[in-house]
Amino acid sequence: MFKTLIDAAALAQHVTDPRWVIVDCRHDLMNAAWGREAYAAGHIQNAQFASIDDDLSGAKLGADGAFRGRHPLPDRAALIASLRRLGIDDDTQVVAYDAHGGMFAARLWWLLRWIGHGAVAVLDGGLPAWESAGQPLVTPVAPRAPGRIAERPSLTKTVAVEDVVANLSSQTRTVVDARANDRFRGENETIDPVGGHIPGAKNRFFKDNLQADGRFKPAAQLKQELAPLFASADKAIMQCGSGVTACHNLLALEIAGLPGASLYPGSWSEWCAVPERPVATGA
Repeated sequence: MFKTLIDAAALAQHVTDPRWVIVDCRHDLMNAAWGREAYAAGHIQNAQFASIDDDLSGAKLGADGAFRGRHPLPDRAALIASLRRLGIDDDTQVVAYDAHGGMFAARLWWLLRWIGHGAVAVLDGGLPAWESAGQPLVTPVAPRAPGRIAERPSLTKTVAVEDVVANLSSQTRTVVDARANDRFRGENETIDPVGGHIPGAKNRFFKDNLQADGRFKPAAQLKQELAPLFASADKAIMQCGSGVTACHNLLALEIAGLPGASLYPGSWSEWCAVPERPVATGA
């Protein structure tokens, strides 16, 4: 069972294995149609496509009308339906990939763990690593029979915005922000019209988890870099712009042997939507 990462050589041995489901999670935050178009132009053999917006996120407004962020967690029943459409069963090994070092694939990795499915890994280095290994891309879409995956006890933890607000006073947890440094400091108004970060948060840009070739750093190096950010992983809250790239930091923590951190799904996009919530800027 692969639970964190898988390399291109190992995946190549299983592209025709009916017990495996490969999922293309490519996405562009500035062009929502790009991922599906890229998939149609060429993908790993037998890979299915999952949309960050349509399959791996939920409604932006809650039942009370409150804004939940740009990529809120999907309804659990809707997520199960999407996973079944992809052909996933309870005993399926799932492999997620993208073209951005796991930036989006980690979201599917986390969501599957959220509904209790541990047999899920991210293709280390993504599509660039696959092609660098001389592996082909195909265009035909191989149909799959619907899967029968069911929800089981969650393997992850989350916190709500109310928990993050309460932590401003208690300071019992450490918030770690996965956005780029300029966004964290409040210097990129193009992406974040309300710039800055949650007071007291620390910055760990998700790309800092990667080597120059786009693959994850070794576990020992990740542990050395991540462990000083918090007293213990179970007291850490991972967030980003909208709850997507925070999953990359959660994956890095799992690789490093530092499990137990929580995801704040609404992240900065939910936090800054209410003017009364405090905002910090600078380093």
